[in-house]
Amino acid sequence: QVQLVESGGGLVQPGGSLRLSCAASGFTLDDYAIGWFRQAPGKEREGVSCISSWNGATYYADSVKGRFTISKDNAKNTVYLQMNSLKPEATAVYYCVTRTLFKLCMISPPPPDWGQGTQVTVSS
Repeated sequence: QVQLVESGGGLVQPGGSLRLSCAASGFTLDDYAIGWFRQAPGKEREGVSCISSWNGATYYADSVKGRFTISKDNAKNTVYLQMNSLKPEATAVYYCVTRTLFKLCMISPPPPDWGQGTQVTVSS
């Protein structure tokens, strides 16, 4: 059973940092690319970042490039999203999902179940 569980969200002041975790079960990170998406209040979900299954290639949306870093620990079967210099616009529920093709990470059809996600709130 393929399952992903997000954690690590919380309340942080502008300019602060958070690290989100995406724990995988039922498969290994060699099987699929992993993408991070987010949905802010009143807005549609948008792609944030993605990491490939084999060579560690990464993708970042322009809005987070230079401030967010995606990584993975294969031994722990966990993907991370380090978020630095956080802005209020980053306030959203963050989700991680499996992707079959890294190059189509941000535009592939949505998964049947987004899961619970983890809430990130950037506010003073």
